[in-house]
Amino acid sequence: MKKKYFGTDGIRGQVGEAPITPEFMLRLGWAAGKVFSDAGKGRILIGKDTRISGYMLESALEAGLVSAGVDVSLLGPMPTPAIAYLTRTFNAQAGIVISASHNPYYDNGIKFFSGTGEKLDDEIEHAIEAMLDQPMEVVASDQIGKVSRINDAAGRYIEFCKGCYNASENLKGKRIVVDCAHGATYHIAPSVFRELGAEVIEIGVEPNGLNINEQVGSTEPHFLQRAVLDSRADFGVALDGDGDRLIMADHEGQIVDGDELLMIVAGYQKDNGTLQGGVVGTLMSNFGLELCLKNEGIPFVRADVGDRYVLAELQANDWQLGGESSGHMLCLNLTSTGDGIVSALSVVEAIVDSGKSLQELKGRMTKFPQTMINVRCHKAVVNTEEVKAAVAKTEETLAGKGRVLLRPSGTEPVVRVMVEGEDANLVENLARKLSVVVENAVA
Repeated sequence: MKKKYFGTDGIRGQVGEAPITPEFMLRLGWAAGKVFSDAGKGRILIGKDTRISGYMLESALEAGLVSAGVDVSLLGPMPTPAIAYLTRTFNAQAGIVISASHNPYYDNGIKFFSGTGEKLDDEIEHAIEAMLDQPMEVVASDQIGKVSRINDAAGRYIEFCKGCYNASENLKGKRIVVDCAHGATYHIAPSVFRELGAEVIEIGVEPNGLNINEQVGSTEPHFLQRAVLDSRADFGVALDGDGDRLIMADHEGQIVDGDELLMIVAGYQKDNGTLQGGVVGTLMSNFGLELCLKNEGIPFVRADVGDRYVLAELQANDWQLGGESSGHMLCLNLTSTGDGIVSALSVVEAIVDSGKSLQELKGRMTKFPQTMINVRCHKAVVNTEEVKAAVAKTEETLAGKGRVLLRPSGTEPVVRVMVEGEDANLVENLARKLSVVVENAVA
């Protein structure tokens, strides 16, 4: 059954427009409180990123939850993965994140974690949506929930992150640029690397409620690249606004993306015998990653785009390592959800123990040129005979040294035409020819 409010990553939209309004958040808090308190009075944690609207949405959710009889613990600005971790350690029934991740400040959203620190099952999201349609009835006055603040949340999470670093040496002698995107990691990430011994150059650590992700962070890494060069750093780390994505830069300021980072961690774990099974990527993972892992003897499968689909595939195979090109990596041997800081530490571990630079480790994989063209059309055209024939002809031209992907957008009438291969000019020409066939096809 299609969900009305929940998307692939919670509920998200522009602040002030439904459903990201105080009225809806009040009802959402109440509905979630009713669903999670079925087994008795519970406790739910709330954390947020640095958007100015977080104050408003936090207050509304808090009021809704306590009106349903649920106790609330406030964490303040904290990375999304920190809320997953703290939900587990405090044995809470659920955790709520107020964040729109890498989006601009005027967007916001709500993500839920279960008591085990994982994203909610579809059944629970359906149950919350069903409760939203019910009359909002406040519990008796003596049953109203209480609200408290967890003042040592940041310190607890910093210690957890440090505990995920298991290299043979600390980071003494390493100079690292850390870009926190003026987001939720601004008071966390620099401390983690500094307390592990590194010299840290901080950027993106002055949030004002309006500048989250603005020209900084994993989606805008040019400042990271410049800072690495200017400071002669060993490498740089860029996180997004809520701290679950990671992009890095080597000592020459060259970007190391999610596919390359995933390859580095997978290769390191294989070399030291800690890799469990294989690796899960997505439909958008670069073909170079697939070939590199194949050459290393590491199984690789693709999931649909979205970390929840990567997680589902990992769980189905009983594997632990997966991720997306965007830098959203899952290290299930360390934590239950995507965590930019933990992912960075996994890469740094490979750097320290191998004695190689990030640039040298990146060289283990050769990325294939990729061209993507968005074609405005009905998604049904991908199943027409003329489009299927054009795809087959394109794949024949690539001769097993590339791939073709037609991916309908889930939010607009667009089909993404993507071609990868060894020759950049050939790839671009094939993508353009195929996009014309898709554009002219009749569904």
